[in-house]
Amino acid sequence: MIGIVSEKYKSIEKYALEFLSSAGIVPENEKEYIIFPGFCDVHVHFREPGFSYKETILSGSTAAAHGGYTAVCPMPNLRPAPDCLENLNIELESAGKSPVRVIPYGTITKNEEGAELSDMKEMRDYVCAFSDDGRGVQSADIMEKAMLEAKSLGKIIAAHCEVNSLLNGGYIHDGRYAAAHGHRGISSESEYLQTLRDIALCEKTGCAYHVCHISTKENVEQIRAAKARGVNITCETGPHYLTLCEDDLQEDGRFKMNPPLRSAEDREALIGGIKDGTIDMIATDHAPHSAEEKSRGLRDSLMGITGLETAFPVLYTKLVKPGIISLEKLTELLADNPKKRFSIDTENDFTVFEVSEPYTIESSEFLSMGKATPFEGMTVYGRCVLTVCKGKTVYEDMK
Repeated sequence: MIGIVSEKYKSIEKYALEFLSSAGIVPENEKEYIIFPGFCDVHVHFREPGFSYKETILSGSTAAAHGGYTAVCPMPNLRPAPDCLENLNIELESAGKSPVRVIPYGTITKNEEGAELSDMKEMRDYVCAFSDDGRGVQSADIMEKAMLEAKSLGKIIAAHCEVNSLLNGGYIHDGRYAAAHGHRGISSESEYLQTLRDIALCEKTGCAYHVCHISTKENVEQIRAAKARGVNITCETGPHYLTLCEDDLQEDGRFKMNPPLRSAEDREALIGGIKDGTIDMIATDHAPHSAEEKSRGLRDSLMGITGLETAFPVLYTKLVKPGIISLEKLTELLADNPKKRFSIDTENDFTVFEVSEPYTIESSEFLSMGKATPFEGMTVYGRCVLTVCKGKTVYEDMK
């Protein structure tokens, strides 16, 4: 049996069924398949150029296709950083060979150092937005100038919100687990206070502003309030923040990311935020590292987990099947909303998931070079069996 999320996606169903027929692909009758628009992830790290031993644009894009994604936006914490067209072209050359749509970010500041604006104007036509992700822009003056420049160019500023002076060497959430196990904690204030600053700057400048990977209840509350005032703001959170919290932590590098897993109260606030529309989209913050870099325990491993190949099954299993959100809502969060906000066209893209049979997440099956996931061993529903991008099959396992 094969169907669609809702009547809203009827045109996608028609195109997909015609594609399947012409390709001679016949779904098994005893299984349940659902056709979705191609997913769009506006926050991934593909590590090329500069760190290709962790992930390449090709390996990351192949993993994206395996996860049902047909459009991805790689962040610019690279070497060289895409802070001018010359540097950006290095990334664009590899992106042009990708099986899925790759629309990169340009940096907000030169080399993401927070001191001088990047050459935004010359990169405008080739990037989805501007971000210094991985680092918060510490200077309010620089951020205001960036917002004014981005507004003049019709582009979005996407911010990693973090106040460096409040980090205090922390590496997990400053909560119960940190206190009980002798770890240094990252305060919630380090995240939401910079968001609050940027909301004020966004109101002042009129810039289109997007908050990356929010993890705290305070951020949900203040973004909700800003939207009610008409501020041009959107935000994202990640699958791990919606389904895990500090109570799930283990002394293992696969549980370490930035922002960290927060409290159960924060997680519930995030779920409330996706239900009422405060949170516009779900992005994976796919951030692969080498096995050695993630093998140093919770304290010493590098921050970042892989996410493209687990996002839909985890969210479908943990949020849709229990009735917390609808399947249509999840589709909006993974596909419709990010494409609309970031002006990403995905014509002739779709993906098909088999949702009737459970399976176990095993990182050894990932196509990403990064294998660190907090969802290792989890039983889930929702296996990607076909991804089509620009009318071409980019992943298929429709056995």
